[in-house]
Amino acid sequence: MRRIRIGTRDSELALWQAHTVQRQLEALGYQTEIVAVKSEGDIILDKPLYEMGIVGVFTKTLDIAMLQGQIDIAVHSMKDVPTTLPQGIVQGAVLKRANPHDILLYKSSADFAENTASVATIATSSLRRKAQWLHRFPLHTVENLRGNVNTRLQKLTDSTWDGAIFAAAGLERINKKPTNHLVLDWMLPAPAQGAMVVVVNEKDAYARKAVAQLNNPTTELCTEVERQFLKTLEGGCTAPIGAYAYFENNTIHFKGGLFSPDGKEAITVDETIESSKASEAGKHFATMVLANGGAAIIEQFNTQAK
Repeated sequence: MRRIRIGTRDSELALWQAHTVQRQLEALGYQTEIVAVKSEGDIILDKPLYEMGIVGVFTKTLDIAMLQGQIDIAVHSMKDVPTTLPQGIVQGAVLKRANPHDILLYKSSADFAENTASVATIATSSLRRKAQWLHRFPLHTVENLRGNVNTRLQKLTDSTWDGAIFAAAGLERINKKPTNHLVLDWMLPAPAQGAMVVVVNEKDAYARKAVAQLNNPTTELCTEVERQFLKTLEGGCTAPIGAYAYFENNTIHFKGGLFSPDGKEAITVDETIESSKASEAGKHFATMVLANGGAAIIEQFNTQAK
């Protein structure tokens, strides 16, 4: 029987995700092996992600490995995957979503639940998180924090920062979520946050058939709405964009937003739509944001980025 080579980054979290896919494929009777590589995003840690050209920074190395025939499939945190996949690579499966929220790990008992006048320093490499944090806490300072989960946890411990923002799913998957955390349920997550995606070589019928059996239709539907919202808004830029959709009673509930980098402006939508109309929902919600002032934010961001 053919062995399916599973490509992954070599961080603890990425390997956990790859081994999860491995176990599910082997439970279906397939033979597999893990092939770990280091991405550019893991190597360059002294720049914020948005200064590196964030699109594909964690996935490019695995894309090349797949197109060169070194791996058959690749496992990613779906929020890291560009909305347009490289030619020759297709989405094979979206696994059932884990916790979609961001959380704050804090050092003291300071009240971060409400918009207060207190001064604090919070760390994150995400422009989306930074913009939303400053929108809620305009007097705070936000510092850059890069590295894999374990590296960022150690940097927080060694720093004088008051706290740092992480994706809940990543910490939960590797059992690293501490008790001193606060769920940021007011913060819009990255589109597809908490979901894992498996991508496959388009011409590999064997791997595509195997991987398709892992797909969760509900997560696939909701993340497609979120990523369509992102794709319609971004236009190739890395503006702060958040989105979250969930399915209930044949209805898609959606919240999305576009923020100015300094957090002073926020254009948001909070809508519901029948699941039968979901194919164009993300584009529709993004158009609402653009018409409400979002186009000016995108133009401003693109001008500053030049």
